[in-house]
Amino acid sequence: MTWTTSALALLGPEPPTPLIELPVAAPGVRLLLKDESRQPTGSLRHRHARALFQRAIAEGLIAEGTTVVEATGGNAAVAQAWFARRLGLPYVVVMPGERTEARARPVEALGGECRFVTPPLAIYDAARALGGHFLDQFGRAAPHDLADELFGQVRPDWVVTGAGTGATSAALGSRARELGLPCRVAVADPDNSAYFPGWTLDAPDYGTGMPSRIEGIGRPRVEPGFRFDLVDLVVPVPDAASVAAARRLREVTGLPVGPSSGTALWAALELVERLRARGEGGTVVSLIGDAAERHLATCHDDAWAAAKGLDVAPHLGTLRDRVHGPVSSGGG
Repeated sequence: MTWTTSALALLGPEPPTPLIELPVAAPGVRLLLKDESRQPTGSLRHRHARALFQRAIAEGLIAEGTTVVEATGGNAAVAQAWFARRLGLPYVVVMPGERTEARARPVEALGGECRFVTPPLAIYDAARALGGHFLDQFGRAAPHDLADELFGQVRPDWVVTGAGTGATSAALGSRARELGLPCRVAVADPDNSAYFPGWTLDAPDYGTGMPSRIEGIGRPRVEPGFRFDLVDLVVPVPDAASVAAARRLREVTGLPVGPSSGTALWAALELVERLRARGEGGTVVSLIGDAAERHLATCHDDAWAAAKGLDVAPHLGTLRDRVHGPVSSGGG
């Protein structure tokens, strides 16, 4: 068996992640949460990383002993380091800013190497200069297996996700169309991100030049992997609402989710309200991107929110009216 064949075999799918039903104040409407925090590395980025490795190996860009390089931070780096270790490959990630142990430790624990670069936008050129294979998660965003897994569990009317590379919304929209499903795809977009104005104006080259404050989603420009034709709606979500929704989700599920999960939840609840107002039923699925104890020191912490000028109290009041408890397992 060749190294390529054995490597691709090691990149097979994980067991399906579960659905959680979130009780909402809308008769006839189900809101289900697809819990990607149950992935081996704890986030939706696990699927992204697998797809990037699968494509690069199949195309001959990664071979036995190839050093794999990326420019990113957070969950993407952890997921990629996990797969690199599984494949026995060296992994180097270039992260923006000054070194922090909170960002470096999870990657280094998996055998990866972290390098930090200032200014932040210099990470891409720094990564390319290292040699090896640059995964380039934004330029080479690869469709992954979430859509097939989700549509095997439930046939929703709407699926809501945030957008970083755009690969998730594209994969969902593409697969729904291929299967002939009536499911529509909504993208939840935080403050400063280019996706909502770009989609509204049909401007694939739109840029805000401003970084998102919501980890993992939102971009200062529309990335190549974001497919306008495969997205039915983009919902702008204030950062304070994202943080409030993450807190409400933790209140009713116990999961210490990050603010990107809150962004998607807020947008999903907007869709639930639209269905309720029209007297319609239906099923809405929102993604839990990750859930980790480290979020307790950020979006779940009052001092952190105050330092960023985020007033979550008004949004929490709205959320407590819309989302009830306790939660239960969902399904098809």
